[in-house]
Amino acid sequence: MLKSLFKPFSSRLSYHSIRTKLLVCFLIVTIIPLLSVGALSYYQSAKTIDSQFGKYGENAVAQLQQQMNAYLTRMSQTAATIYSYLLDPARSGLGDSVPSTYRDILDKNNFEYFLKALRTEKNAGIYIIGRSGYYYGENNLDVTKLERIPAWRAIPDNPAGDYWLGFYPQNHGLKDPEEDEETLTVLGLAEAITSPYGALRGSMILIEENAEDLLRMFELFENDTQAHLTIADSQGRIVYETAVEYEARDSDIVWHKDIEANDWTIEARLPAKLFYRSSGLIRSNTVIAAVASTLLAFALAYLFSSRFTARIRRLKDSMQKVSFGMLHTRTKVEAKDELGSLDVSFNNMVGGIESLIREVETNERQKKEAELRAFHYQINPHLLFNTLNSIQWKARLQGAEDIRQMLYHLTMVLEGNLNISQELVPLGRELRIIEHFLKIQEVRYGSVFRYEQECDEALKKYLIPRMTLQPLFENIFFHGFEDGKGTIRLSVEDEGTLLKLELADNGAGISPDKLQELLLPGQRRKGRGGLGVRNADQKIKLHFGVQYGLTVKSSSGEGTTIVIKWPKKEENADGHGDGND
Repeated sequence: MLKSLFKPFSSRLSYHSIRTKLLVCFLIVTIIPLLSVGALSYYQSAKTIDSQFGKYGENAVAQLQQQMNAYLTRMSQTAATIYSYLLDPARSGLGDSVPSTYRDILDKNNFEYFLKALRTEKNAGIYIIGRSGYYYGENNLDVTKLERIPAWRAIPDNPAGDYWLGFYPQNHGLKDPEEDEETLTVLGLAEAITSPYGALRGSMILIEENAEDLLRMFELFENDTQAHLTIADSQGRIVYETAVEYEARDSDIVWHKDIEANDWTIEARLPAKLFYRSSGLIRSNTVIAAVASTLLAFALAYLFSSRFTARIRRLKDSMQKVSFGMLHTRTKVEAKDELGSLDVSFNNMVGGIESLIREVETNERQKKEAELRAFHYQINPHLLFNTLNSIQWKARLQGAEDIRQMLYHLTMVLEGNLNISQELVPLGRELRIIEHFLKIQEVRYGSVFRYEQECDEALKKYLIPRMTLQPLFENIFFHGFEDGKGTIRLSVEDEGTLLKLELADNGAGISPDKLQELLLPGQRRKGRGGLGVRNADQKIKLHFGVQYGLTVKSSSGEGTTIVIKWPKKEENADGHGDGND
C-alpha cells in the first residue's frame, strides 16, 4: 500500500538530480529543528502564557483601580468644592428651611445654580440635606426614602467627615421606583458639614455618580478572566462582590489593589485550574502541530524543489534560444528572489542587445540619409560665388549700396554653409555667420529688431555642428517675428565639461500641439516650421550622443526659448575635433 502510494514520487526522484538533493536538504533543515522546537515549545510557551496571563490579570485589576479612583476622586472634589462655597460668609443666609424672604429666595436660587454648574454627565445627583429634612438640589428627592440605603442608615446622629455609601439603586426619588422602567445604580458619598463658620452647619452633602459604566467594567472583567471580584471598604464591609458564589482556596491566584481615594481594596481570585488551563491546550496542540508539520514539510519540500528546478530549466532553455539568434525570447519572472533577479537580468540583457542592434541600425540609416541629403544638395560653390561677386560689383557701380551689402553678407553666409569639409566648426565661426545673417535681415526689414549676445571669448574655440544656429534664427524671423520686429538674446555659459547655449526671442511663440511634436523624430513636415529645429537636434545627438540636444520652451504669444547642451571639444592642429575634459 505504502509502496504504491509513494511510487509516483520515487519515479521522479533520482539520487544525482538537483531536485533530490534539494528535497533532502530541505527536510533536514526543517524537520529536525521542528521536532526540537516542538519538544521545547510546551515548556517555554506554557511559561510565557502563564506569565502573560498573570500580567494581564494584574493590569486589568489596575485598570479597575484607576477607574474607581477616578470616580471617587471626582466625587470628593465635588464635595470639597461645595464645602468651600458654604464657608464663604456671604452664604450665611442659606438655611435648612423654606426661604421666607426675597433675599433668602435669591440665595437659594444662586446656590442651586451653583449646584447645577457642578453637574457632569456621570453625575446622578447633588443634594444638600438639612437637619429639618429641607434640601437643596433638583426637586426629585424624597428625603424619607434615604433610609432605604443601608450605609445611610449607619451614619451616626452627630456625623463628622466622609461616609462612602457604596453601590445602591437610586430609589429615593419622588416617584415610586416600581413605576419606573429601570432603576439606576449609583455610587454615593455623604459628607457632613461641621464647620461653625459656614452656612448649613449640621447638614449633609450627598453626591451620587452613575455607576453603570463601572458595573459593566466589573462584568467584562469577570467574564474575560473568570475571576471572582470583591471590593471592600476600610472596615471590611463588602461594597461589591461577584454574584456567583465562590469558595476561596489557598491555591487561588489572587490580584489585589488598594484604592487611594478612600482606602477601599479590590481583590480578584481565580482558581489555579482555570489559570493553568492554557498549558494543557498548548501540550495537546504541540503534539498535533508536530505531526502535521512533519507531513506538511515533506509535501512543501517536494513542491518547492520541483518548482525551483523547473525555473532553472526554463532559464536554461531561454538562454539556448538566444544563442540561436532568437532575440525576442523572454523568460517569465515569477518571484522577487535570486532566481527572479536572474530572470530580470536575463530579460534586460536580451532587451539591451535588441535595443543596441536597433540603435546601430537606426544610426547607420540616419548617417546614410544624411550623406544622401548632403550629396543631393551639393552645388558648385565657385560658380555661385563668382555670380554673386559679379552682381555685387555691378550693384556697387550703380550705387545700390543696400543690394551690395546684402550680397556681401549673403556670400559670407553661403561661404560658411557650403564648406562641407568640416562637420564640426568653432562656435566663434558659427556666431560670425549669424552676424552676417542678421545683417541680411537688417537690410530686409530695417533696424526694427534688437540682437543681444553674451559669449566669453574663451568659449568660442569649442566645436559645434556646422549650420546648427542659422536654422534656429531663420525660424525666429519666418515664424516668430511679425515684420522682423522683436528682441533676440543669445547667451553661452560654461558648465564644467558642457556648454549651454540659450537662444530666446519675444515673438509669437509656438502652440502646445506643435511644440509637443517639434522634436519627435520621423515627423512629417507640415508647412514651413520645425524642420530646422529638429535637424539641429539630430545633429547634436549624432555627433555627441542621444543624451544631448535641444530643449524648447514656448507659449503662444510669449516667445520661445531654445536651450542647447553639448560637451566641450576643441579643434586639433589637423583641423579635427578632440575631446576636452
